[in-house]
Amino acid sequence: MKNITLTLFSLFFISSCAMHNKPAQTSDNISRSSSQASLSTSENAFFANLKSLCGQQFVGNTAYPDDPSHDFAGKKLVATVKSCSDTEIRIPFVVGEDHSRTWIISKTEQGLLLKHDHRHHDGTPDEVTMYGGFAKDYKDEQGTEYKQFFHADAHTANLIPAAQSNVWMLEYKPDSQELVYYLERHQNPRYKAILKEK
Repeated sequence: MKNITLTLFSLFFISSCAMHNKPAQTSDNISRSSSQASLSTSENAFFANLKSLCGQQFVGNTAYPDDPSHDFAGKKLVATVKSCSDTEIRIPFVVGEDHSRTWIISKTEQGLLLKHDHRHHDGTPDEVTMYGGFAKDYKDEQGTEYKQFFHADAHTANLIPAAQSNVWMLEYKPDSQELVYYLERHQNPRYKAILKEK
């Protein structure tokens, strides 16, 4: 079994001020090209490390905030590296009995991209979905084969104006067996989930 730590930033408790009249982006209209993808060496290595975990499941809970009234407080969190291709990795993220969320990490012509796909029970896209952004350095720290920072893109800023400063971090540590999903907004902690390899 592979040891891991993924540090992920998430916007699962989206602000109620999100504009529902904005058109939803779907996974089908994200441009991808395995032959033309422009990724750095560290981004390619990070994608390969994550892909090597395909089929593995991680279980845990919310580490931050510790507010008992938070939507995710006390709920079991499950992330499964379920679908992996040469250009896309899908990780369904289950919160309690809520199966509406999937993290999508994909190689695109613009670089390595993280998106959050939210769906209704019938499979149709939620009005607030496909937010996320591209990998780039953060706070003078460079991305590595084990860690990448994903900054909110234009779609996210238009969909959720309050989230335009969001940065998600995914970190992989070979000696850890943990998956950590972490989000900052305005360079301050916003959400953190820690999951252990099952």
